[in-house]
Amino acid sequence: MAKQPILTGEALLKKVKELDHLSGEEKAKACGYTTLTRSGKNRVNMMKFLNALIEADGTTEGKNSGRGGRSASYRVSVQKNGNLLIGSTYTQMMGLQPGDELEIRLGRKHIHLRPVNTNFDHSQTDE
Repeated sequence: MAKQPILTGEALLKKVKELDHLSGEEKAKACGYTTLTRSGKNRVNMMKFLNALIEADGTTEGKNSGRGGRSASYRVSVQKNGNLLIGSTYTQMMGLQPGDELEIRLGRKHIHLRPVNTNFDHSQTDE
């Protein structure tokens, strides 16, 4: 079976709009953002998908989205109280809802946030 081409730009935006009823992961799969792991499993590359969406939408750091809020950027600062706030732009892009729980996994040079629910397949996340 041939690998599906990865959609970018206007083609990506159009496809995502067509698939509005699907979850973020399902949209990413349908747009070609998967890789085959060494063990033969398909893994969804959510970060690549989300980055491509941001780029296709023209959202860049420092650019106002026109809604009065901050636009998505790839930098955050630790607050004085030690909290780290990623913002609603990313939670919306991931399809998270109030009350959803995330598991935090610390890597050597990164942090992974993974949704905690029975429908979520951990083998499908981008590491």
